[in-house]
Formats: sequence, C-alpha cells, structure tokens
Amino acid sequence: MNSLDWSVLIGYFAVMIAIGVWSHKRVDNVSDFFTAGGKMPWWLSGISHHMSGYSAVMFTGYAGIAYTYGVTSFVTWSFPIALGIAIGSKLFAPRINRLRSRLHVASPLEYLKNRYDLKTQQALAWSGMLLKIVDVGAKWAAIATLLAVFTGVSLNEGILITGVVTAIYCTIGGLWADALTELGQFVIQLLAGIAMFVAVVAELGDHGGFFGVWNEPELQGHAEPLVGPYGTIFLLAFLFIKLFEYNGGMLNQAQRYMATATPREAERSARLSAVLWLVWPLVLFFPMWMSPLLVESQKADGSDSYALMTEQLLPHGLLGLVIVGFFSHTMAMCSSDANAIAAVFTRDVAPVLSARARRWNDRSGLVAARVTTVVFLGLSMAVATQVNSPTFKDIITVVIKWVAGLMGPIAIPMMLGLLRPFRRSGPTAALTSWSMGLLAFWLVNYPIDWAVEGGVPLEYQVSIPLAVSLILYVLIGYAKPEDTPERMAVIERINTDGDDGSAAAAVPAPAKAPDAASARTPDSP
Repeated sequence: MNSLDWSVLIGYFAVMIAIGVWSHKRVDNVSDFFTAGGKMPWWLSGISHHMSGYSAVMFTGYAGIAYTYGVTSFVTWSFPIALGIAIGSKLFAPRINRLRSRLHVASPLEYLKNRYDLKTQQALAWSGMLLKIVDVGAKWAAIATLLAVFTGVSLNEGILITGVVTAIYCTIGGLWADALTELGQFVIQLLAGIAMFVAVVAELGDHGGFFGVWNEPELQGHAEPLVGPYGTIFLLAFLFIKLFEYNGGMLNQAQRYMATATPREAERSARLSAVLWLVWPLVLFFPMWMSPLLVESQKADGSDSYALMTEQLLPHGLLGLVIVGFFSHTMAMCSSDANAIAAVFTRDVAPVLSARARRWNDRSGLVAARVTTVVFLGLSMAVATQVNSPTFKDIITVVIKWVAGLMGPIAIPMMLGLLRPFRRSGPTAALTSWSMGLLAFWLVNYPIDWAVEGGVPLEYQVSIPLAVSLILYVLIGYAKPEDTPERMAVIERINTDGDDGSAAAAVPAPAKAPDAASARTPDSP
C-alpha cells in the first residue's frame, strides 16, 4: 500500500464515523436503536440484510476453499443462503416483523418468554450471546489477517483498528447507522468487486480466455459443484442451517425484518436479499476460482490467495478500494451483530438480572444499549486474538464448525416457535432440543471425532446437532403437547394481521421479569 491506498482507507473510516454521527439524530429511544422504529424502507432493509451476512471470512476462509476446490465455494455457501432466504421470505420474514408491530418487542428473543417461558428465553439468550462473541471474534481475526498482508500491522493492531471504528459509528447511531453504512459499503463492494473481476478476466487471455481457462491443469476439478468434504450431505445440511440462520436464527438478520413498516415490506426485503445472494457472489468468487493460475498461496489452506492476487493485479488506489471492500464486509456484519446482541441483553437478560433494569425509561435504556454494544465488541475483539489458538484452530473452522454446528440448537426453538404447525412444542420441547443439540455438537466434534480414525466428516459435524434438535423439538411436542390458550394466542398474533401493522410500534421500557402470572400474558411487552 502507498499513500493513495492509505488515503482511501482513512477516508472510508471517516465517512463511516460521519454516518454514525448523522444517524444519532434519528435515535431517540430503544425502538429507534434496535429496530429503526419500524420506519426503514424495504429496499434499504434488503441491502442491509444482504450486507450483514458477509465478512472478510469470504476473502480468507472461503477464498481458501475456492483456491483449493473451485466453484463448490459458491454451490455450498452463497447458493444455499439465497435459497434459504427466498423460502424464509414467506415463512419467517412477515412473522418476525409482527413481533415488533403486534407484540411490541425490540429483541428477536423477547417474545419467547410468552411463547415458552422465562427459562427458555434465558437459555437461548445466553447461548446466543456467547456464540455471537465467538462468531464475531472470527470476523475480526479475518479482517486483521488481510490487513496484515497489505500493511504489515500485527493481528492485534488490526483487530483494534477495525473494532474501534465500528464501535464508534454503531454505538452512536444504532440500527440506522448500521443500515446506512451498509448501503455505502454495498456501493464500495460493487465498485471493488467489479474492478477485481475485470482485472482477473484481463489476465485470462494467455490461459484460453473466459471459457477455455477451465481446461488448465491448475483448475482441474474446479468446475465440479461438489468436491472434497463439501458433498451432497454437506450441501443439504448447510441449506437447512442457512434457512434458520439467515432468516433470524443469528438475530441480526431478524432485526432487518423487524425494522420495516409492514410484514409485506419485510417479504420484499427478504426477496431482494435473496436475489443479491444469488447473483453478486458469482462476481466476487470468479477471481478466487482463477487464483491458482495467478498466484501461489503461502498458506496451506489458501486463505491468503485473494489478498496476494489483489496486490499483484490492481494499481494503487484501486488496491485501496478493494481493501476498503474487505473492511466493509466485516464491519457490516460485526456492527449488526453488536446491535442484535445489545438488544438481547438489554431487553431479555438485564431485566431478569436487575430490578433497576426493569424500571429503565427511554433515556436510561438507550444508555444501557450503547454501553452493552461497546462491551460486546470489546469481548469479541478479545476472542479474536485467540482464533488461531489450539482451542479454535483457525478462522474457517470457527465459522463453519462452531457457528454452523451450534446455531441450529439455538435457532430451532426460536424460529419454529413462530409457526402454527409447531404449536404443540412448548418449554419442555424447546429446552430439551436446545440442550441435547449442544450435547450432540460436543460429542460429535470432540470425543467421537477423537475416537474415529480420520475424524468425523465435516458434514456430520455441522448437521447432527441440528438434526438432533429438530427431531426432539417435534417429537416432544407431540408426546408432551404444551399448547396452552395463552401460547396459542401469541402464535395467532404472530401469524395474522388483525390490526394496523403499518404504524411503527413504540417499544416501552424493558419488560419485567415474568412471574407465574405475567409469563402467561400473551400481549405483555
């Protein structure tokens, strides 16, 4: 990088902070901070939903998969995400929007205390927060790894730089700042992605051109859709996981659905995101598929291949723009995650831990939300420094194994609890499926993996915990139905539009920790 590249990077950071400061004027209460007051246009929500699903892991971990295996990186990652969101646009998006417009909640998990009970809500809230700390830690490590390639700064310095800038704008401006910066980041990503695509295509003339290049020996097998550990079982498992994860199971995407004015706009938001996931990653992945022809990775997993190719092919200025694109992915996801976890802690956890939190007004609740956001970012940055330790192994292991494997047991009670066909599943089914899913993850990934020669295949490591949770959730619901009238009333409010859902619902102070009576009141906030 030279001074021009640094100018582009510093200018980007300055613009992100400026957007956060501007967004500050739109945030008056926790409703504005966590759900944009239900006033976000569907197209902005859709772009924000799309961008909040990326991170620099795509340009490190998935670049390594593309370098090694080729197009399977698209077939087993962005394609199932696009399909999962398309299905969720009808199945989940409008129902999640009604959580805000009809139940008047600000956190995606806030409805669980009435849908199930307080214990279930707290179990999912705490495990979801802990998983998100690890997940975001991997994202910080990914962007710091790229920054180290380009600038030579240490991993910890890179984590600190990106984390501090993200903390400033998302803490000041809340979800509005997240969405508006993600819109800017989308434009940057568009320019940077096209620049890289054109640069790589220009290099293919000596290798048979755009279509003939696939016959090169370095790309042998790269055109196969399912290769290596990424086979049919992995694809099906990943599709099922992403159906839950990218429609709200990881919380931050649920907020985008909640932020729109009506269930109909939430559907449109999800469809836009699905189209973007289907089309745009093809442009981003193509240079990665060609990378074995153009660079030789210095890492065994190929995770540095995209960064090396960028340095080799792009002139200064454009190089800085692509680096900014790396930052934009990671900061988009991490800021949205921070906002989601702040919502969960402020609305779901703090009122249970503290009587004072149950008396927060708009001002004190907003202060608590901002403090929680900073604390979460700090914890995730601390975890990021340990991503390459023996415990976590490496970036892609954290993202695929830990996040995909643990997300299912957390998301299944939350997401399926929205749907009428699963109305019989109550607290017993939810807690059993959650706990046994987590146990299955530990057994498959550690004791059984150690005992099996060659280890348990990746597709089973990520799919078995979800399968265990799903089967138990359904079976226990039929064996021990807990569809009380109060819980049925909650489900009906989520599944029908009986009042004007277009008006942004004001979110009151955090709900009191439910006692035996209030936990059975479906309309309590």
